[in-house]
Formats: sequence, C-alpha cells, structure tokens
Amino acid sequence: MAEMAAAPEGADAMTRRRAAAVAGHRGDRAQARAYLHDDEPAVRASALRALERSGDLDAPLLAAALEDPAPGVRVTALELAASRPDVPVDAAAARLDDPDQRVVEAAAWTCGEKVSAAGPADSAPVVAALIRVARSHADPLCRESAIAALGAIAHPDGLPAVLAGLDDKPEIRRRAVIALAPFDGPEVEAALARAGKDRDKQVRAAAAELLGPQVGATGAE
Repeated sequence: MAEMAAAPEGADAMTRRRAAAVAGHRGDRAQARAYLHDDEPAVRASALRALERSGDLDAPLLAAALEDPAPGVRVTALELAASRPDVPVDAAAARLDDPDQRVVEAAAWTCGEKVSAAGPADSAPVVAALIRVARSHADPLCRESAIAALGAIAHPDGLPAVLAGLDDKPEIRRRAVIALAPFDGPEVEAALARAGKDRDKQVRAAAAELLGPQVGATGAE
C-alpha cells in the first residue's frame, strides 16, 4: 500500500502533492511523513493535512511547521493548530508578527478559536497582540481577522479596539459590529446605534441584527 501511495521518482510537484494526500487517506503514516521534507511547500502542506487525517500529526511536528520558511505551510499549520489543545495558543500568537499578511490573518483566526474554546484564563497577552494587529496592521484583512478574534474571545480589554474598527473600511466596520455581540454596556449600545446609521448598507444591516430592523432602516442610502 505504501508503494501505491508514493509518487514515482522524478514526479512533478502536483503528483507528489496528490500522493501525500492519498497517503493520508490510506493511513500510510510513514509515506506522509516522508513528504514533510519535500522541496515544494504545497507538498509539505499536503503532508501535514495527511498526517492530521491519519492521526499521526503530533504537537512537535505542528510546532515545527509553524516555523516553516514557506508562508503557505505556516498558514496550513495554523489552521490545523486551531483545534489542537496540545499546541499552545502562544505558538499561534507568535505568528501575529509574521512578515506575511496571510499568516497574520490565519494566526488571528486561530488565536480566536483557541482562546474562545479554552476560556479567557491567561488570555491577556494574546488579546494585547490581537489589539495591536486590529489597530495598526497595514493589511485590512489582518485587521478584520483580529477584530473577529477579539469578538470571539470577548475579553474586556479588546472592546476599545473593536469599537475603533467602526471607523475603518466598510468590511471591517461590518466585522466590528458583529464582534460587539458578546459585549454590553452604554458604550456598546451607542456604537451600535451609530452603526445603524452607517453609510454602508451591510453595516446597517449588521447593526439591525443586534438592535432591531428600525435602526438599520434610518440610515442613509
């Protein structure tokens, strides 16, 4: 079975990537591990998913993949780490400083998933890192992902950054409205009322979901 899963010698990257995926479906752990050292990042990413599928992706392998030189592999590792309690959230939070925006976006999502699943204990350092991304990252998708994570975590320290997102680009304003759902208080109610009059129709609609359709209906077209 291992021979059937392996790509022939000299096979191109697509064939090797598919062979790695097949190894995971067949439970061929040794073959999947062999592809972790492939020269092509897409093949290494496929090998990670194959090992996860076969139950052989241990925490040290996943932690090592978070340091892979290829951004695509780091993104895959973050996606897999999100549901793995044996990978500490600090390992994902460290990638919030990654030079690649795709990795930062994935890291923010993973942090939100892990902290919201594990509870808020000792989450202040992660929240602080997410706040920094939400407020100052140059890429809007990273800011949006960080705001979504702050909403999922619902730590009070994150509220000011979520509120600040209501003054960002339309897609980030929409995300900020949704992220306000777990928060309460006069400041939140006032922010939602203001969002209900936003110039963007989808921002108004998101506010209407939380405050009632009449709030969204009063905004400008």
